Amino acid sequence: MKKIYAIVPARSGSKGVPHKNIRKLGGHSLIEWAIKACKKSSFIDDIYLSSDSHAYCEEAINYGAKAPFLRPKEISNDLSTDFEMFIHALNWFKDNLEEPELLIHIRPTTPLRDHKIIDEAIRLFLEHPESTSLRSVHEMSESAYKTFEISAQSKLVPIFGSKFESDMVNQPRQTFPKTYVANGYVDIISPKHVRKYNSLHGINIFPFITPTTHEIDNEYDFNYLNFLIKQDPNIIKKVFD
Repeated sequence: MKKIYAIVPARSGSKGVPHKNIRKLGGHSLIEWAIKACKKSSFIDDIYLSSDSHAYCEEAINYGAKAPFLRPKEISNDLSTDFEMFIHALNWFKDNLEEPELLIHIRPTTPLRDHKIIDEAIRLFLEHPESTSLRSVHEMSESAYKTFEISAQSKLVPIFGSKFESDMVNQPRQTFPKTYVANGYVDIISPKHVRKYNSLHGINIFPFITPTTHEIDNEYDFNYLNFLIKQDPNIIKKVFD
């Protein structure tokens, strides 16, 4: 079997929290949280950083990852996509090593991970060869069927539009289907399917349900996760012991 690599994306131009990916959480940068979780995996052969920053690459190398390429600036801005980042990495692997069997997508901005859950995701994906990718999700606290959007006419309308009368969203939550949100805990990308479908996730995404987890997008998120870590020292022990 070909290799299984983790890829940790960490561009340097975050606007909401400047240099968020090297910001310390519980005394460790977000990049370090991601790399250390990967190093405990029983499946991951190597860990690669994808970044536009030499400083980020040096930090990743210090924590045990590899950073042999620099992501171009044109695919490292606020509007750049994961697909562009993965194609750049896959082309580098193809030209310099070989494309791996799987790429495990580990975002630094979802730092509170258990490596056992990463390994469970990989194991399940390997057991379902019909799947083109895997995405981690957790159940939404409110079904998406109960949500609204504001129309171009500045009216509040159900997100599913004409399918529902506006009063239907007031029904008890138990009457609606469960809905899930992607949370960045662990995603699995199959390079052969990326090439085949010209799509990151393809046509048959395996759903991997995790415990509710927290992403970091702003200062409040940092403060909240630091609070959780102070309340429960075992959070750090899972990753760094």
